[in-house]
Amino acid sequence: MKNILEYTTRLAQKIGDQILDSFKVSDLQATLKSDNTVVTIADITADQQLRSSLQETFPEDGIISEENDTVFPADKEYVWIIDPLDGTTNFSLGLHYWGVSIARLKRGRPDLAVLYFPLLDELIMATKGGGAFLNGVQLQVKGTHPNLHNAFFSCCSRTHQYYQLDIPYKTRILGSAAYGLCTVALGSAALAFEVTPKVWDFSGSWLVVQEAGGTILPLDGITPYPLKPGKDYGAIKYPMLAAVSQMLWDEAITKIRKK
Repeated sequence: MKNILEYTTRLAQKIGDQILDSFKVSDLQATLKSDNTVVTIADITADQQLRSSLQETFPEDGIISEENDTVFPADKEYVWIIDPLDGTTNFSLGLHYWGVSIARLKRGRPDLAVLYFPLLDELIMATKGGGAFLNGVQLQVKGTHPNLHNAFFSCCSRTHQYYQLDIPYKTRILGSAAYGLCTVALGSAALAFEVTPKVWDFSGSWLVVQEAGGTILPLDGITPYPLKPGKDYGAIKYPMLAAVSQMLWDEAITKIRKK
């Protein structure tokens, strides 16, 4: 596992730094996909490079990604889930909250994750049973029920469009689903809520939050794992809530109501 984690870390940093070079270019060539999300040349190039490296290094493993195959492969013990550029809109507008997310699933469940956010200088990693780390320092969620007046609630731009909230925390919208969910593990937020993430948006963050001692589940409380062989995850969205504790998660879902 150590060698695989080291390889994945180097790969995430390499791709992230290459994307950073594109970030400095004035014309990022951003376009809209069919689902009205933004894609850039940097997304597509990074996806190709990630897939090529993973296929060469782990030819027996499967791969699904936001920009390519979205069907979970059958008969693969290990499957990589990649989001080559999480926070593309931020990236295209010159904002700093974007990065690379790589997760590996063993028999359909996350067992390794590396997320790299170049402009934040943050390398986040986790292994199943091995803890979560930020730049080499182990992560642990802060407290079980933080002071309501000083806690952050990380959410997305669609949150208030689709949900009525009775959350007394200070709201922050960061524009990166992967990073937003990780803020619970980082100790920045008591809660994090993403309305429409797909498996590549949260698989890395899922393991990070769990290994840091937090709780992360869809609003219905049913884990999406293990992912099912042959199932197309391209159109499946999971309203995802992360919290510093199960107690706070249970309390929060009573205060999040669909409009």
